[in-house]
Amino acid sequence: MGSVQIVTTILAAAITAVAVWLAVRAVMKMTAVIRLGQPAPERFSDKGARTKTMLVETAGHTRMLKWGVVGAAHWFVMVGFIVLSLLVLEAYFEVVTPTGGLPIIGHWTVFGLATEIITVLGLIGILVLMVIRLRNRPTRPGGRSRFTGSTMWQGYFVEWIVLLVLIFGLLIRGFKVATDHFEYPLWATPVSHAVGAVLPDWSDGASVAALIKIAISMTWLIVISLNVTMGVAWHRFLAFPNIFFKREPAKPAGSGLGALRPMTSQGKPLDFEEADPEKDQFGVAHVEQFSWKGLLDFSTCTECGRCQSQCPAWNTGKPLSPKLLVLSLRDHAYAKAPYLLAGGGKDLTGEEKATQAQLAHLDVLALAEADKPLIGTAEEGGVIDPDVLWSCTTCGACVEQCPVDIEHVDHIVDMRRYQVLIESSFPSEAGVMLRNLENKGNPWGAPQNTREDWTKGLDFEVPRVGEVDDFEYLFWVGCAGAFEDRAKKTTRAVATLLNEAGVKFAILGEGETCSGDPARRIGNEFVFQMLAQQNVETLNEAFEGRDKTKRKIVATCPHCFNTLGNEYGQLGGEFEVVHHTQLLAHLVATGKLTPVQPVDGGVTYHDPCYLGRHNRIFAAPREVLGDSIAGDLTEMPRNSERSFCCGAGGARMWMEEKIGKRINVDRVEEAMATGAKTVAVGCPFCSTMLNDGVNGKGAGEQVEVIDVASVLLRSVKPEQPQGGKETAPIGG
Repeated sequence: MGSVQIVTTILAAAITAVAVWLAVRAVMKMTAVIRLGQPAPERFSDKGARTKTMLVETAGHTRMLKWGVVGAAHWFVMVGFIVLSLLVLEAYFEVVTPTGGLPIIGHWTVFGLATEIITVLGLIGILVLMVIRLRNRPTRPGGRSRFTGSTMWQGYFVEWIVLLVLIFGLLIRGFKVATDHFEYPLWATPVSHAVGAVLPDWSDGASVAALIKIAISMTWLIVISLNVTMGVAWHRFLAFPNIFFKREPAKPAGSGLGALRPMTSQGKPLDFEEADPEKDQFGVAHVEQFSWKGLLDFSTCTECGRCQSQCPAWNTGKPLSPKLLVLSLRDHAYAKAPYLLAGGGKDLTGEEKATQAQLAHLDVLALAEADKPLIGTAEEGGVIDPDVLWSCTTCGACVEQCPVDIEHVDHIVDMRRYQVLIESSFPSEAGVMLRNLENKGNPWGAPQNTREDWTKGLDFEVPRVGEVDDFEYLFWVGCAGAFEDRAKKTTRAVATLLNEAGVKFAILGEGETCSGDPARRIGNEFVFQMLAQQNVETLNEAFEGRDKTKRKIVATCPHCFNTLGNEYGQLGGEFEVVHHTQLLAHLVATGKLTPVQPVDGGVTYHDPCYLGRHNRIFAAPREVLGDSIAGDLTEMPRNSERSFCCGAGGARMWMEEKIGKRINVDRVEEAMATGAKTVAVGCPFCSTMLNDGVNGKGAGEQVEVIDVASVLLRSVKPEQPQGGKETAPIGG
């Protein structure tokens, strides 16, 4: 060992020791913070499925590759980080001797070839990512960026570290080539040989380059260890457990889509018959009341802004950005952590749990952070502004796009639950909707005895459960389908088509009440459970004696469809629920319905969030339309899993949109830009919102918004009155 190698070895050992010590301290701090969260025992179920999903999503990059070039570039960088860590390890042998290498595998040609390929592709990948970040920097001309609000220096720092590590890896090899000490042939490592061809014959070059490579790598480790909230770096490690512990590992898309996470206290579902606000947690009032998985979510955020770029609230000038909400919760959790770890915190009655002695040594900043309300205005020092909380439509675009499976919607609804149930703090106009649900069983406050009025004027009898036992499908009409004028046309169209196809169905009539979706999404779990338990009891009675495969429900509202199919199981209601477009597609495919006259004028389809993104039903409505229209369906730029919300979800249907551009107007402009004369929908909320948007644009005579069922009915029975322009009920 020469004098240069003595110096490089000592320096490499010293910086590594500091970096490892700081990293261990950082990991212990992060672990302690995450463990502050509430229990979530369900996250440890089905370890086999969790492991498989984690490996598929990480190794296969299934979420990232939805973004094409970005996903591919990131995959090469990820693989480079994992595999080329062996070359960082090899550098420790090279600082000791310039001819050093990894034991056993270090001389294998296949290892040299593989690392050469990964190095080159990693270099290309990181350069692509650097260009993308620069082109989308928040300060660029042309508006908001998905990186707006991200800590940009951290992104640039990580990218430059990766670039420099890859470059110095090639320089080490180049110096070995230049000194004729390289293990691998030209055909396996052509780039390394090309680099070596321009480098001097410096015997200590490999050791010096190896030291610099180690110093760069350890500098990265030191910096991230001193910045435990640096998600753009820490996600490299935290993404694996965060994906492993996702809520539903078997789901094909975002784990936080579909059903909401049940309201829990100490990790157990809350039973409202026995719950006590002084003993049980009602929603989330403090950051430590999120589950430990919630705190892991916040720590894992990469600040990539994919959620932000897809959020309808953010895109229309609302204060909500899913990314910034998560970052605010993350920063608050870590700033408050010293206070919590010292024993501080409020019990459920609002009393301080720590003694004066426990808090005496704490930094004043940690104590100040502890005093911040989780939900509050800037004047109140709140972590999350109320306008941020109530801007969410629960459309799930953020969850769909998140590459590390953060469950934004669950966290937002958990905070809403406390605000509604304990603080009674929510937009005033939503109070009318909640009172109507409690008193009338529907959000419009319509009399229950008018629930069957939509059947008047039909030229066939609509059977009721109880009057007939021989029915295949229970037709869940829903509140909109029973009371809202536009939606009633869809209800009549579906009933007419089912009757035409010879499908035996029945309705509950006045026995049906609201599914509870708007109550649950606004955060009033109590009203949801009251309505849901009533409906589960009614449905179980209607299906008494049938096994689940014969407990079939067809629903026209995706919100009802989602609630009955995905959430009633939490309350003992197991049913096979289909959306009407699924059933209609099946009836057309089996020849029970035959379109005879194509609808022309151009048609585009709007994917409802709760049908498409939340429940992955994209094909069925398009199949129905494909059989019913002349020509091809014209797709909007944002469609399928990237469909843009209409603005009605998350109980926003009953709240005023006072900030920024109206979401429905943004979507209507996109639909009208296709040139289609018909906008087909599969949801009564979407129908209302898009109709309002079209009328607001003064285009009511040029563009018609109707349900997929109405489009099919026009094709199957052309003599029927036409959708929104009909002057009498269908069949009258």
